[in-house]
Amino acid sequence: MPTSLLRGALAATVTLFALTTSAVAAGAAQAAPSTAPAVPLAPAVAQGQALALPRPTGPHPVGMTALHLVDDSRPDPWVATQKSRELMVSVWYPARASGGRKAPYMTRRESELILESLPDGMEKDALSKVRTHAFADAAPLGRGRSLPLIVLSPGFGMSRSSLTALAEDLASRGYVVAGIDHTHEVTATAFPDGHIETCVACDSVETPGFGEKSTRARAADVSFVLDRLTGPDPAWKHARLIDPSRIAMAGHSIGGNSATWTMLNDPRVRAGVNMDGTFWIPIPDRGLSRPFLLLGAGDIHKPGGEDPSWSRDWPHMTGWKRWLTFDGADHSSFTDYPLLSDQAGVKPTTSLSGARSVELTRRYVAAFLDLHLRKRPQPLLERPSRRYPEVGFNG
Repeated sequence: MPTSLLRGALAATVTLFALTTSAVAAGAAQAAPSTAPAVPLAPAVAQGQALALPRPTGPHPVGMTALHLVDDSRPDPWVATQKSRELMVSVWYPARASGGRKAPYMTRRESELILESLPDGMEKDALSKVRTHAFADAAPLGRGRSLPLIVLSPGFGMSRSSLTALAEDLASRGYVVAGIDHTHEVTATAFPDGHIETCVACDSVETPGFGEKSTRARAADVSFVLDRLTGPDPAWKHARLIDPSRIAMAGHSIGGNSATWTMLNDPRVRAGVNMDGTFWIPIPDRGLSRPFLLLGAGDIHKPGGEDPSWSRDWPHMTGWKRWLTFDGADHSSFTDYPLLSDQAGVKPTTSLSGARSVELTRRYVAAFLDLHLRKRPQPLLERPSRRYPEVGFNG
């Protein structure tokens, strides 16, 4: 990715949320209009109310649990004095019933650190109050090895919470979803003992080889998480529900870029999705033969757009593939951020509303996963849709 785009992704983490929180504090109440939404969307919030994610569209309630994982086999890639790699992972899954305590969007301390640069009087804990739909530690639904697993890798500087709307929707459709905080590439990551790790890597964005280093580190994180979810000593007590033969990875920005490198080095990942991320490490000449979906913002990732890496790597994707772009989207449109900003009444910077971008992302990612992990035909992926005219087919 051009470094300007990478810095843009990092800036979006704070800027969009800062605008959101400022607007809520000022009493803004109207969301940006959606383009003919076809699913229930979260309403605009009134003054003093928390922001909210849209309801999942699948038939199942959703549970969520957080895991603290430690990889003693390797040092932290960003802090040389840390001899092991510590990660926080959220696991969303279909639940037997709704009820109980709602899972938090993020911790209060994480919210405070992300929003600490805001003027006095702003609610620094606003992000910890975002209303989710998952129930904390709810009893899971499913039988042994019945649920496909999806790993989500967020954009640089962004928390795993930035993809919660997508994660909850996939879980409601019967997937187990593991969202990873890539420690020291996140503005703030809170651990169970109360300590916080911040974005050490944010100071290295201009360093030569930074993108390649992040890509390799994220792939190692994903493989370790797969070990801990599908191996002989699983970290999640309900890991027996996961079908280890049906695993996919999806990511945003540098998280999406790392999907190909992960797949090339870990055959357990059977399919991948890149949401608007530049490929920092080119796909080798031998190619990537497993299914892959490219979802991008039109101006950046149409053929001939700002990022040339998709055109470079497209011929080396030798299996099933689609290259789709969303007209009116920007780099953050594949995350929760524009949705939350729209709810707060912040003037949108793109023609595609946050609610609509969440709907499109959920719909096309789910179609891809249903096709390749469940073998369910998906006409949506074969041709342009009148229902979703913003989606362009580029290959």
